[in-house]
Amino acid sequence: MPKNSNSIISANPETLKSLENLGLRIRANRIAQGWTIKDMADRLFCSQNTYRGIEAGKPTASIGIIANALWLFGQIDSLNALAPVPLSANSTIRVRKSKTKPTAGVISDDERNF
Repeated sequence: MPKNSNSIISANPETLKSLENLGLRIRANRIAQGWTIKDMADRLFCSQNTYRGIEAGKPTASIGIIANALWLFGQIDSLNALAPVPLSANSTIRVRKSKTKPTAGVISDDERNF
């Protein structure tokens, strides 16, 4: 019996609908290529049940398998549009490590500040 994840159980309905729509688009691409579910599962190195879950929009589907499916359809670049970096993010800020070495066994304040 698979373990349930609270994050999946409490998934927002809008999130679930988006995953369902993504699954439908992946299914449409598969059908357009003339590939069966078995063909896709073989190409993605996953089980047919796992692939069916992707097409069904199950939130437990691996993003890696979904990304590989998009690659098979020549659409891997579409992932670049997901979660774009906000314009307010400043790319010039850099974090530098302290030049002093911490004493063995002692945790520095820098290590606690994450």
